[in-house]
Amino acid sequence: MRAEPPLPLEGGCTCQAVRYRLATPPLFVHCCHCRWCQRETGSAFVLNAMIEADRVSLLQGRPAVIDTPSASGKGQRISRCPVCQIALWSTYAGAGEAVRFVRVGTLDEPDALPPDIHIYTQSKQPWVILPEGTPAVAEYYSRKAHWPEASLQRRAALLAGQPGA
Repeated sequence: MRAEPPLPLEGGCTCQAVRYRLATPPLFVHCCHCRWCQRETGSAFVLNAMIEADRVSLLQGRPAVIDTPSASGKGQRISRCPVCQIALWSTYAGAGEAVRFVRVGTLDEPDALPPDIHIYTQSKQPWVILPEGTPAVAEYYSRKAHWPEASLQRRAALLAGQPGA
């Protein structure tokens, strides 16, 4: 597991119209190599820090929320700067609005959150070399097998507070 990052962590878009702060470490950071993420980012992967939405505070501006398709067919909501259009975070149908998948590259100090795991490596670009010591799986992963116990407990508490949970 990674060392605890210096907190709080702040980030924002390129033009600085939207700024945000992470109050706590994320639940988990995954580096997704699926073709869908490659297409969306125009890169070889996306690095997402999953964190409870109530632990992300806006410091400045308000992102525009764009409904977009997803590989699951359930869609995702991408929060983008309304000025420069940089994607700051997404929410997905599975966790709903309760968990944000923050784009690590939008942090002021993105090196503070290296990936805990590489996922969908079956479709990674062949020239991407994965680091030794970081778990990597061909598709998605089991939370119970890879998440730290504290993150599993935070997730359980979050789900317990959701309607219908």
